[in-house]
Amino acid sequence: MAVPDSLPQRIFLLAYNPEKGRVGLDTYLGAMLRAAALADLYQGGHLTDERGRPAIDVRHPCRDPVLDALLEEIAGSKPHSWQSWIGHRQRATVRAVRQQLNDGGWVHLQPHKILGLFPTTEVTIRDPRVREELLDRVNTTLHKPIGGIDPADAALVAIIAAGDLNLVLDRKTKRANKQRIQELTKLSGPIGPALHKSIQAAATGEV
Repeated sequence: MAVPDSLPQRIFLLAYNPEKGRVGLDTYLGAMLRAAALADLYQGGHLTDERGRPAIDVRHPCRDPVLDALLEEIAGSKPHSWQSWIGHRQRATVRAVRQQLNDGGWVHLQPHKILGLFPTTEVTIRDPRVREELLDRVNTTLHKPIGGIDPADAALVAIIAAGDLNLVLDRKTKRANKQRIQELTKLSGPIGPALHKSIQAAATGEV
């Protein structure tokens, strides 16, 4: 099975812990998925950076419901910073990306109740090789000459690093590749720094 095209779907699969059979509760999944959607829109030419804020020059459809929904949010609102947009509608984005992966055959969703009372959804990756390929992409991006790196792969690593997804990049690996991660973050545009600020603000209770 091929790797999904969208960054949010790739991030979701990487955040999934095969040993625990779920996405870890200690991950910043919602923030990372919002950042990934913004990165897709930015790299696809749907958004530009205007004084630290996403702006739409010419509106055209993305043919991806998650990206189109985010573009609709931005088009119908007054200007906000990249960081602010990352903080919006995170739970809805998680549900939408999860459903996309289910519809595309990458995961299986099963309704479940914790202790028979609290509804949740169990997620199972149908083909573990897809996640393994994504892990290989992350490793290749950390070591491949910078001039030959796909901007989407640069954004993937930048978001994982800024989102502290230790399941993929632990602290030792991040320290060993600090300069490369900085280069990839710069290559991928304004999203990585905005995600870092968003997570810091959430951790300190700032708005």
